[in-house]
Amino acid sequence: MAIEISGLAKNFARAGGGVREVFRDFSLTLGGGRVAALLGPSGGGKSTLLRLIAGLEMPTGGSIALPIGRIGMAFQEPRLLPWRSVADNLRLAAPGLTDEALNASLAAFELDGRGGDYPGQLSLGLARRVALARAFAVEPDLLLLDEPFASLDLGLHRRLRTLLAQRISAKRMTVLIATHDLDDALLLADEVIFLGGAPAQVKRRLTIDMPRETRDENLTKLRELAPFYPSSREDDDGNSIAS
Repeated sequence: MAIEISGLAKNFARAGGGVREVFRDFSLTLGGGRVAALLGPSGGGKSTLLRLIAGLEMPTGGSIALPIGRIGMAFQEPRLLPWRSVADNLRLAAPGLTDEALNASLAAFELDGRGGDYPGQLSLGLARRVALARAFAVEPDLLLLDEPFASLDLGLHRRLRTLLAQRISAKRMTVLIATHDLDDALLLADEVIFLGGAPAQVKRRLTIDMPRETRDENLTKLRELAPFYPSSREDDDGNSIAS
């Protein structure tokens, strides 16, 4: 399920008048069946690009071509309906989900026994797992992930990233992840696309050939592939620091 973006333009009106150009004559081709990460600073157009691809925003100009297929998306916020149970939130996205498939979806993200809980009973980490399970439950051909680990502590961030890597490796789909974290991009993606500038443009593209299951132990070596971009590292106390 390749993505073809050609001559894309996207403007937003400013409250005080005028417009903010997010994209101008932006073009990008992403190969089908691969995992790509959009890497760049906050406010650099990553989330907007995902929303344009998902059809949640309309472009000002240009085109986005997607082959016919199912799209799953996890947003920066879990966006679960608070008056619906975890199981109901999954079934709203995937109405044909059988009890067996529902339980398998929950188990895949370590949510066994939480199907009857309501979002208000969940921690942020659990809510993010539910949001990811919901995105996978539709059996997407294209999976869009917008900062899926935002606001999580380092330990939970790493555990959830490992879970996501396992699910991506187990399913054949095209995945596009928006992140500002270099380590997330290096550990999950087959290709890292560095965005920068205003309007946003592709600054660099980096292909990663290393098997996903061996990347954790080779993370230091992987970071050397992008010395120009700050990476998330750990100090002696296990706290994340910027290089």
